[in-house]
This record gives sequence, C-alpha cells and structure tokens, in this order.
Amino acid sequence: MKLLELYILRRVVQMFLTALLPVLAIIWTTQVLARINLVTDSGQSVGSFMTLATLILPTIVSAVLPFALVIGITQTLTAMNNDSELAVIDAAGAARGTILRPIITMAVVLSVFSFAMINFVEPKMRVNVREMIAAAYADLLSTVIEEKSFRRLDEGLYIQISERQGRILKGLLVADSRDPASAFIYYAREGAVEENGQALLMRDGEVQRKTVEGNVTVIRFDSYSFDLSELSSNRGQARLNSGDRNLAFLLNPDPNDPQYKERPGKYHAELHRRMSVWLFPLAFALISLVICGDARSHREARLHPMAASLLLTLGLFWMSNYTVSLAEQASATTPLIYMVPLSAILLSGWALYSGKRLSLPKPIANMLTRLQARLRKLTPQDESSSAGGAA
Repeated sequence: MKLLELYILRRVVQMFLTALLPVLAIIWTTQVLARINLVTDSGQSVGSFMTLATLILPTIVSAVLPFALVIGITQTLTAMNNDSELAVIDAAGAARGTILRPIITMAVVLSVFSFAMINFVEPKMRVNVREMIAAAYADLLSTVIEEKSFRRLDEGLYIQISERQGRILKGLLVADSRDPASAFIYYAREGAVEENGQALLMRDGEVQRKTVEGNVTVIRFDSYSFDLSELSSNRGQARLNSGDRNLAFLLNPDPNDPQYKERPGKYHAELHRRMSVWLFPLAFALISLVICGDARSHREARLHPMAASLLLTLGLFWMSNYTVSLAEQASATTPLIYMVPLSAILLSGWALYSGKRLSLPKPIANMLTRLQARLRKLTPQDESSSAGGAA
C-alpha cells in the first residue's frame, strides 16, 4: 500500500475508533445497568456482575460498528476536503483508487469481522449471559435471602425471614398477590426449602386470604407446603430465543424444540438476518465514499456529508429491520432481506465507478445557495458597522 493510502487509512482508523469507543461505552453502560438487579435481587457478588458485563459487550459491537465507520469516513474526508488535501491529490494526478482502496479494504475487513461476531461470538455470549442469570436465581430462597429484608422472588411474590439457621428459615413472611382474584399472606414460625427446590415447607403458622371484595379469611396450620415448582423451573433454566441460537441450529433447527415450534418464522428470519447484516460495513462505507469521496467547492450547496451519510444509512438499517419482520410473517419476502444491503452496494459501486455524484434536488440547492449568499452579504456589513461605531 502506498504512503498516501496508508496516511488516509490511518486517519480513518483513528476517527473510526474515536467514534466507536464512546458510543460503545454508552450503549454498554445502559445494557449493564439494566442487569443491575442481578446484584440487588439475587445477592451476587460484584465480580459476578462484572463477568456479566464483560459477556454483554461483544453482543453490541456489531450493531455500533457500521455507524462508527460512517462517522470515521465522512469526518476524515470532509476534513481533508476543507484543508484542500483532496484537491491537491486530484491535481497531482493520483488515481481515484488512492482514496477508495484503503477505505474499501478496511470496510471489507470489518464486514468479515462482523460476520464472525454475529454468527459465532454473539450467540455464545448471549447463551452464557442467560445461563448465568438463571443459575443466580436457581436456588434463591435457600442461599441468598437476607435476614430481616424483603426480597422479590417474582412479580407479586415477596418473602422475608427473621433468622437463618443453615437451611432452616425462622420467622417466615410470604406475600403472594400473583392471583388477581385474591391475595395471600403466609406467616410461619419456621420453614425450609426442599432439597429439589420444588416447595417451601412451613410449620406452625397461619395464612390470610383477602378477596377483591375485601373479605378476609384466616386459617391456622401446623404444616403447609408452598409450591415453588413453576418458580424454580423458570429461574433455574435459561430460556433461549432465536437470537441466542448458534448458526448450526438455525441452519438445521430441531423440529421438536418448543421455542422453534412456537415461532418457526422468527428462526427463519433470524437466519437470513445474520446472513445479510454483516454486509452493512461495506455498504455504509461505499455510501459514505459516494457522498464525500471527491473534492468539492466550499460554495456548493449541500448537507453536511456526515448528516447526509447518517440519514441514508439509518434509513437503510431501518429498511433491513423491516424486511426481517416481513420475512418472519411470510417467507416469500425473504429475498428482500438481501436486496437491501446488496442494492446499496451495487448502486454505490456503480456511482463510484462511473464518477456520479449525489446532489440535492434543485429547489433545495437553490434555497441553500440563496441562504449562503445572504449570510456572506451580512457578514461584511456587520464588520463595517462595528468599525464605524468604534470610530
């Protein structure tokens, strides 16, 4: 690679990382904070929480990467155009590939990286996250319930204990309002969770039942078994969605898998999404090059290249998600998933090969030209009036 190409590549990579890392940090932080209940509800250590945060990070890289590439390319080439570097390169007789080659090479490398992340790394990390959360809640009652503090086990289900003696729980209070028809409050002198975690055995207590009409019934008991089977199965076993499945499963799904039987269209759409979305770095890079890959006059009326590129790529990204949702409902629309990135690549490649430039519609361009002319006229008047006032 020539010296000038290395110079352009280095500047694009620096700006790409400058855009990628802060945005990635912001999105990562929001995703991690959404899982803070792993510590607050289940009593896990900070180390476990940091492990979970590390597992989440690779799952968001591929979504942020194409847009960071757009920012890196447009910002670099716009700065080079403003500094007349692109004009000097053209005047020196350098081939157009001097600018295109390093950027397209970088985009191809990032597309291959995205393919590996989306199809191999992300599913594994998602499964690890779900298994870690499921394991943290698997034996919640007998391991992490703290003394003299309310803990939410499920929506509408809370528990408090006054003392723990091994697996024996003293001073039990259970509030269960999951049934909209009635609410239950259980008091017991002591209790314990069965070894299999399927039930909470309570002894020497009473249960209060309150209906929606306000009627209260109190029943005393010597022993009572509170069913935890549904809670234990939900907490102890990770539920995998289509986005968590590996590529091998999507290519040949198990027809007896309950999740697949419930929504087979979602697995079909997920497979084709993964087979197409990795092309976005290349498509976005070509769009950015069409918009700002040539030297242009500062007087030319146009949107800022970064704004124009981001608008087009966001629209392309939205269209891709829309076609995926269509394919989930009707498999006949599956080719549309591939048409979105491939059309962008082919049209942008044709524009670069033929030297075509994107331009604003004439009415909008004329309006921007008049606005710029007025601003230029106002600036000298303001300076002269301020000078006359000073005299």
